[in-house]
Amino acid sequence: MFHWKVWVRTMDPMSKMWASFVAIGLMIVASLIITFARMKTKGFVRVLLSVVAFLLFIPILLYMLVSMI
Repeated sequence: MFHWKVWVRTMDPMSKMWASFVAIGLMIVASLIITFARMKTKGFVRVLLSVVAFLLFIPILLYMLVSMI
């Protein structure tokens, strides 16, 4: 059975660095989507883009935790 703590603890520092870069990149993408949604869209498209940006925080959180452990 796969155990995630063992996989995270065996990651080398470079892999953790790349995981943190991915988290930072996804955070930038999420903030750009929110900015675009608020400035250029209305109605359903605005809500849809906001939900997509919010859902991006799930992998952001996971990558952040992986890079910290």
